[in-house]
Amino acid sequence: MIEQRRILTTAIPGPKSQELQQRKLASVSTGVSTGLPIYVEAGAGGILRDVDGNQLIDFGSGIAVTTVGNGNQRVIDAVSKQIADFTHTCFMVTPYEEYVQVCEELDKRTPGDHEKRSALFNSGAEAVENAVKVARHFTGKDGIVAFDHAYHGRTNLTLAMTAKNMPYKHKFGPFASELYRVPMAYPYRWPGGPEHCEAEAFYYITDQIHAQIGEENTAAVIIEPIQGEGGFIVPPPGFLPALAQWCRDKGILFIADEVQ
Repeated sequence: MIEQRRILTTAIPGPKSQELQQRKLASVSTGVSTGLPIYVEAGAGGILRDVDGNQLIDFGSGIAVTTVGNGNQRVIDAVSKQIADFTHTCFMVTPYEEYVQVCEELDKRTPGDHEKRSALFNSGAEAVENAVKVARHFTGKDGIVAFDHAYHGRTNLTLAMTAKNMPYKHKFGPFASELYRVPMAYPYRWPGGPEHCEAEAFYYITDQIHAQIGEENTAAVIIEPIQGEGGFIVPPPGFLPALAQWCRDKGILFIADEVQ
């Protein structure tokens, strides 16, 4: 049992973490960087314990995905049962019920009462890549519109949609084509002030799409409903519904990249 409080028993990093870091440098590709100097051995709730016995608050949360905490007993029980039943098959080769169950839950929990279908992928970047493929195939159009401050992944296509050179895009080009960028509806930094951001951003963005690409050439608009990597940017309340409706009216698919 790990007590739910921070406890420091050594300097950070401790000697065992330092030793592991040297092993990492000798065996792991240099391109795989790490953000923290400690190495974790166990976790419970909101606390991680490193190999030196230090207990630290888990603000990283696996990049904001471990919402039920570390060592949650219901998760442990479910994973243990699944491993005992079978470890792995490829659903596209040998299907199984749990995949269907997850899709059923996603269909129920995502917004809207229309008929839905879901597909599961290995990562956010893979999901975004497939969303773009679906949009282009369905509409027969090529243009994809992304936003300032966006982060969509680190494959070639998703890097092209990501609006951050360092540390992601630098020297990794050339990138995929037919991708266009427009300003984010960012109330805090909007030139006309937060009270005008919603209306002005909507007008400017849709006007830019019309002028630069043409609605008849635009397959999809992709946006993070709340931008994380870009600085936790929350658009004005009416902006996303208005943009989604505009996309529907123009025959453009609206992609919400919401991984976390």
